[in-house]
Parts: sequence; C-alpha cells; structure tokens
Amino acid sequence: MESTESVLKRVMNKNTVRNHDSGTLFSGGNDNTEKCPLCKDRGIILQGDTAVPCSCMEKQRTDNRFRYARLSRELLNCRFERFHLDYYRSLDGTDHLNNAKKALAASQDFTDKIIDNPHEVGLLFTGPVGSGKTFLAASIANLLIEKQCSLLFLIVPDLLDELRATFAHKNETSEFDLLDIARTIPILILDDLGAHNYTEWSRNRIYSILNYRMNEQLPTVITTNLNFEEIEHYLGERTCSRLLQMCRVFRLSTEQDIRMQNYVKRENLKEK
Repeated sequence: MESTESVLKRVMNKNTVRNHDSGTLFSGGNDNTEKCPLCKDRGIILQGDTAVPCSCMEKQRTDNRFRYARLSRELLNCRFERFHLDYYRSLDGTDHLNNAKKALAASQDFTDKIIDNPHEVGLLFTGPVGSGKTFLAASIANLLIEKQCSLLFLIVPDLLDELRATFAHKNETSEFDLLDIARTIPILILDDLGAHNYTEWSRNRIYSILNYRMNEQLPTVITTNLNFEEIEHYLGERTCSRLLQMCRVFRLSTEQDIRMQNYVKRENLKEK
C-alpha cells in the first residue's frame, strides 16, 4: 500500500498526475510484456480514420484510483452487499440489529448524495472493536472510487507515525505537505481514531485536519472505538465539538466480535 508521502509526491508532481489521470500505461522499466492486446499498450485504437481511447484506459484509471486511495488488499473486498446483518442479531433483544441497519442505510445515503453535493455532512461510526465500522467505511470508499471520486483512506496511527517521521528526519516531503493533502482531499476517511498515546503535538495535528475540513465543508468519514466522553478526554473539547458539527453519528455493536465469529465459523468448517 502506497505511503502518504509517496501519494503526496505524486499529487504535487503535475506531470505525474497528468499521466495517471489520462490513463497512460507504463511498461515498468525493462518489462516489455504487452499488457493490452487491443491497443498494444498505446492507449488508443483506430475506428476508421478516428483514434479513440482503448477500453484498457478506464481500467488503468480505476486501478490507479484504488491504489492512490490507500485501501489495503483486505479492504478492497468490502462492499455494502457483503455487510451481513446476521452478525448483529441478538437473543436478548439488544438493539444491535436496528443500529446496524441505520448505519448501513446512512452509508448508502451518503454515497448517493455526495455525487451531487461535494459538501455533504460526514459520518462518524462508533463502537467496540470488531463491530463492522471499518468495513462500512471501506465499503463507502470502494463505491465512491468506482464513481470516480477523489478520496484518501488513512489509518490514524499510521498517519501520525508518518507525520512524526517527516518532522524527525526532515524528509523532502514536509509535515505541512502531508497535513495539507489530508486537509484538502475532497473526501477523507479516517479509520481507527482510538485511544492512542496522543501528545499535544498529535492532538493539534488531528485538530488541524478536522477544523480545516469542517470550515471548508469537506466530507469526512471517521471510525472510532471511543465514546464522546473518551474522545474529549484523548483529543480535547474543541475536536469533540467539531466532530459533532461535521458528522452524523452512528453506533455499531455486536454480542461478539465479528472477526471472532468468522474465526469460529472458519475453524468449525475445517474440523468437519
């Protein structure tokens, strides 16, 4: 998965962006393997006397969008139709299922509305580990990328580590550059805003991203295993207040961690 720094370098290099956006195919050094039998990797085909883009161009553009959004291989499989409500059924009448239905409906509604409204209110999914928050966030990302939206999927601890690295090692890509792309990308997904070892420095960086996006009304989707009292404790009152203004809040919960449910199912099948 591409790092934030390399994504940023690509975004800042106009020639590189132009090449990727136009779908230009690259052979990759000495690799002379032909990738497209229709256009012979030229990117165009002739229809009579007219040159038109080859169908492989759209596939290349789609592949690039997924790559630069920083979705891991596991998350590429997340789709709304694979969000199984059976995980949320409860024998004791707990409202896990209704909450999951509301979160799913809100996610689908968000992806529909954002196409016409680039300033759509964001989403905040709260709940314990293994309750499907990241799955829903990744499902949103995958569908929007397929609709040619520009977005970035960032795991909060990884983002903070990369920001610290630019600060400590004085990399070519500055801390400000990394913050700027997170602040200004049309759609940002922040996964795992959890109970990390936040310092005043890291709290200020997260606040800077969220405050800018709130003021510019840029949609943000966030997942966290914290409740609002804990968010205020770890990130401060001003960040907590901004989250309430810029997001609709939905809680996901299950009787048992979904990953544990899948593990038990998988192992039981192996034993049969």
